[in-house]
Amino acid sequence: MKNITVIGSGTMGNGIAHVFAQNNYSVSLVDVNPAALEKALANISKNFDRQIAKGNVSEDQKAQALANITTFTSMAEGIKDAELAIEAATENENIKLKIFKEMDDLAPAGCLLASNTSSISITKLAAKTKRPGKVIGMHFMNPVPMMKLVEVINGFTTDEEVTKTIIETAENIGKITALSMDYPGFIANRLLMPMINEAIHTLHEGVGGVEDIDNIMKLGMAHPMGPLQLADFIGLDVCHSIMTVLYRGFGNPKYVPCPLLTNMVASKSLGKKTGEGFYNYTHGGKDLVVSSRFK
Repeated sequence: MKNITVIGSGTMGNGIAHVFAQNNYSVSLVDVNPAALEKALANISKNFDRQIAKGNVSEDQKAQALANITTFTSMAEGIKDAELAIEAATENENIKLKIFKEMDDLAPAGCLLASNTSSISITKLAAKTKRPGKVIGMHFMNPVPMMKLVEVINGFTTDEEVTKTIIETAENIGKITALSMDYPGFIANRLLMPMINEAIHTLHEGVGGVEDIDNIMKLGMAHPMGPLQLADFIGLDVCHSIMTVLYRGFGNPKYVPCPLLTNMVASKSLGKKTGEGFYNYTHGGKDLVVSSRFK
């Protein structure tokens, strides 16, 4: 397997393209927006420069990796030679269902179809295709070039040989895999998102401030990043969406998104990508500055 197609060129999509291209795969990066593709290539180049500065790759390796990536605005063109197509669109079920139907219609018969979803049912995505046994989840962690883990998710009908192939492929690009079955939140977000939601409840109820809550987890529990900062990094809209998936999937009120999280999403205070969440990212410095809403 050497021909990979990535659908979606945002943060996750360009990161996935980066690691496959770095490991000498031929990558087709597909996005309907030409400007998004230009931005993706610029981000990939910048991330390679960081690796070069750390001595992890050479200028020649960067040049070869960038040469391994071809961009397309047409899925039909970008997927026609794919052996593995990875969907990395926004975490929206309806969008992903539509993309999977289109991928299935356009991809070669033997092509495996994977989703980078962090919460949406692989079984439901597979049901939109005529090849449900060849559909699987590949949940990469952000930032993809740095994070070692890929959560591999078996749908209800995923073929055993497909699972084996995807695990081997992930290992070929230097990743370590964890295998999950297809239930709401899989493993990663079934553990992570309730912790983040509880941290937001703790802030909402006045038990502690933003820095206090994050420092408890960083300095007391050895987490590299506090849960509120991590929520900002993930995107509060994504956190809310995943909590909603958990609540709908299990029907348990412990998974209801915190009212503070709901209000922040409604106000478009989504974290780092909008400049403000629990912290403010518009001040221009590297130090974390707590949002004025929580001081």
